[in-house]
Amino acid sequence: MPATQTVNAPSFESVWAIMQDNAVQMKKFRENQKETERQIQDNAVQMKEFRESQKETERVLKESKKALDIQIGSLTNLFGDFTLGMIAPRIREKFTELGLVFLESSLNFDVTDRINNISFEIDIFLKNGEKAMLVEVKTKLTEERINKHINRLEKMRRYADLHGDKRVFLGAVAGFAVTDEVRKIALDRGFYLIEPDGENFNITPPNDKPKEW
Repeated sequence: MPATQTVNAPSFESVWAIMQDNAVQMKKFRENQKETERQIQDNAVQMKEFRESQKETERVLKESKKALDIQIGSLTNLFGDFTLGMIAPRIREKFTELGLVFLESSLNFDVTDRINNISFEIDIFLKNGEKAMLVEVKTKLTEERINKHINRLEKMRRYADLHGDKRVFLGAVAGFAVTDEVRKIALDRGFYLIEPDGENFNITPPNDKPKEW
C-alpha cells in the first residue's frame, strides 16, 4: 500500500499574519478608494467652475463683440456721411464737365409702392427731362453692392414704366475705399465710378457705353 502523506495544518501564527496582512491591504484599498472619490469630487467641482468661467467668458466676449459692432457701424456711418456730404454739393457740376447736365438733385430719395411691391432708396437722385442718374454712395464699395445697385435700377425702370415715365436711367457708384478689382467690375458693368481725391473727388466714365435702364 502506498505511504500516507501527512498534511500539516497551518499554524495560528501564519493564519493571523495572513489576516493581518489582508486587513492592512483592505485599509489601503479603502483609503485609495476615498482618495479617488475625493479627486473625482474635486474634478467635478473644478469642471463646474471651469464651465461657469467659460460661460462668463463667452458672455463677456459676446458683449464685447456687440459693442465693437456698434462702434464699427457708427464709424461706417460716419465715413458714409462724410463721403455723401463731400460728393453731393458738387456732383451736378462734375457731371456737367462730362457732358451730362442735371437740373435737379435729391438726397435720400425713396420709393414705396406697396401696390406693386416696389420699394428702394437712392442716396443721390439726379434728373432732367430726359435722363436721371441713380447714385449709390458707400464707404467700402463691393461687387455685392454693385449688384444691389443694378437691382435698384431695375426696380426704378419697372416703377417708371408703371407710371408712364419714359426717362432713361443711368447708374453711378461712389466709394471711399475701392479695390482695383471692384473698380473694374463697376466700370465694366456700365457704371460711372465716383472716388474721393483729397478734399475733392473724381468721376470715371464706364469702360464702354454707359448702361441704360
